[in-house]
Amino acid sequence: MALNCSLNALQVPALPGANITAFEVNLVQNYTGIATSKLYIGHPTVSVDNATFCNVTVSYEHIDGNDTVNVETWLPMDNYNGRIQASGGGGWVAGRFQITYASMMGALGEGYATSTTDAGLGQTPDSWALTADGSPNVHALEDLASISLHDQAILTKAVVEDFYGQPAAYAYWNGCSQGGRQGMMLAQRYPDAYDGIHACAPAANWNELFAFTLWPQLVMEWADYVPRPCELDALSKAAIEACDKHDGVYDSMISDDSACDFDALSVVGQAYFCADTNTTETITKEAATIAKATWTGPRTANDDFVWYGTNTGSLLGTSGEGLTTALGPAMTSCSENGTCVGVPLGLGDVWLKYFVEKDANWDYREMTPAEFDRDVAKSIELYDAIIGTNDPDLTSFYESGGKILGFHGMMDQVIPVKGTEHYYNAVSKVLPNVGEFYRMFEVPGLLHCSGGNGGQPSNTFDALRAWVENGTVPESLPHLYTPVEGGPEFERLLCPYPQKAVLKKCGREEISPKMTTRAGDYVCV
Repeated sequence: MALNCSLNALQVPALPGANITAFEVNLVQNYTGIATSKLYIGHPTVSVDNATFCNVTVSYEHIDGNDTVNVETWLPMDNYNGRIQASGGGGWVAGRFQITYASMMGALGEGYATSTTDAGLGQTPDSWALTADGSPNVHALEDLASISLHDQAILTKAVVEDFYGQPAAYAYWNGCSQGGRQGMMLAQRYPDAYDGIHACAPAANWNELFAFTLWPQLVMEWADYVPRPCELDALSKAAIEACDKHDGVYDSMISDDSACDFDALSVVGQAYFCADTNTTETITKEAATIAKATWTGPRTANDDFVWYGTNTGSLLGTSGEGLTTALGPAMTSCSENGTCVGVPLGLGDVWLKYFVEKDANWDYREMTPAEFDRDVAKSIELYDAIIGTNDPDLTSFYESGGKILGFHGMMDQVIPVKGTEHYYNAVSKVLPNVGEFYRMFEVPGLLHCSGGNGGQPSNTFDALRAWVENGTVPESLPHLYTPVEGGPEFERLLCPYPQKAVLKKCGREEISPKMTTRAGDYVCV
């Protein structure tokens, strides 16, 4: 059957609880580009040359809400592989932005029908977080949290079946960060939406996570000290140097955080070179306290646990890689006269401003420890049921035959990997056989979704697909990485949590800083 990309050839799909307001069908030709592995999560880089696809965009309004949501689907004309790969968002964005389109380009190049939703929102919450009467826009938040995701699955499947004349053989979700959270929400609330969910570094436990993202900035304010980026970098470097060797390989990474007993306060007074000022300085107690607070995680005024911190040695400021995924929660900026200010990530500070304080002019810098405790508790009380994304009961998803696979960088500086471990452990208490359908691979040295010394896995999505379609259980995954640009290439084994990759002795009594590794040098235990 010849494919016909025209308005007359396709039917306007139906969506329960919504009115379709626009239906656009456009033929796109000579589409060319490169979808890098950094943005096409879990895949190798894909080159797309002169592709032809049908772009179908459905716009709709929910009957019970004042919104306009758009779902955009790309349908390959020449190389369709019979499968859907829906793409997730990032930050505050549900989709239909740079990262999503890069992922969709890769999916298109590999023959997938691919889709994205904007949830009816923009790229920042400034325009939608508060209603005209100044109250939080709960309906819009619900769209972002879950409703738009279900809608996207329904519309994408309908458009694909109409265009190709038969349903997709398999449907997959792919996303990291917000996209990872979206994937986990789909598994929790819409277990039949996708056969396989590739959910990486998920922003689950939303309220606690957003408390963490603001925590280092608050510690700076309360200490009345804002360190230069170079001082923060010196602290991360000191931690890595102290704990790199614990896994048996000198590769500028910490592979086992539990074995790292580095205390940032132990290097107070240690000299470091600051390239920003071209001077030699010494690490201050205040900066060490900020680093320790970031790696420990937020606590109440009574020192009670609120949430996890990032792993010891993780990025505090910015890596200079030019990616939003390379920004740390203790980021600062300094003027030429030496005045430094904190630069929050635009997550926890924005969340509390709109959804808890309900004041667009609220300034986190005026917050006291007691007010932080109050706002975090209120945030959980009001919004956990909407966007917490932490329901451990995945029984329905398991019974549907679905599979979840993802990775999380152990040096993730935005979403603590321990939070993902926490969720996995919670699921295992409900379903002790969790490994039969859900596997999460921790990646040493990897920052938030991409970047860092550890490299980004490019084989995890195909591992998910093999698991779903062939029953091939991903017991472990080989992973190539180059810790130092231009340096030697290493290979290691990625193991499904809670297993860890342990270096075999192989007759070596001592490790060498010059030693590189292959995946076969490791075993998962």
